[in-house]
Amino acid sequence: MTELQKYMTSYFGITNQNMDEITALFTETTLKKGAFFSKPGQYCEKLSFVRSGFIRVFANSNNKEITQWISTKGYFITDLYSFTFKQRAKWNIQALTDCELYTIDKENYARLNNLVPNWVAMEKQFIAGCFIQLEDRVFNHLSLNAEERYDQLFKHNKELFNNVPLQYLASMLGMSPETFSRIRNKKNS
Repeated sequence: MTELQKYMTSYFGITNQNMDEITALFTETTLKKGAFFSKPGQYCEKLSFVRSGFIRVFANSNNKEITQWISTKGYFITDLYSFTFKQRAKWNIQALTDCELYTIDKENYARLNNLVPNWVAMEKQFIAGCFIQLEDRVFNHLSLNAEERYDQLFKHNKELFNNVPLQYLASMLGMSPETFSRIRNKKNS
């Protein structure tokens, strides 16, 4: 069973009888380090499950890059606004490392509704889970100090600290690279 099949089974409860038909809609793709999954102004017509690698979601604002998220193995990646509402993408989505993905295009994604009983309810549950994760991130930004935000990220995503440039992590946590380094040095001493 592939990582995608395991995730679909555990998260969505999809039975094995549907699994082959569903996963056949995804193609194994690669995204080389530095390549863009999507860029602002383009239409994002695909959704991918990250099999391996790290992908950064970021925007440019006032001549600086702001990292919104870094996707890792076991997460889905897309510009949700563009993918869902057929609007131009708002985010840069770029591979930080070579990545292996399972990718589904919009046409095949629409077919899931016919293949999976209760797909609409499952999709709603998935989107609600994404929204809850976003709410938690906003709450942490508003209620935790810089060191506490650092600790939360380290607790839940240790692999990022050895594989992603630290300025991206600092940006994602809403702090300067200097503050991030100061906290990191304190933790390592």
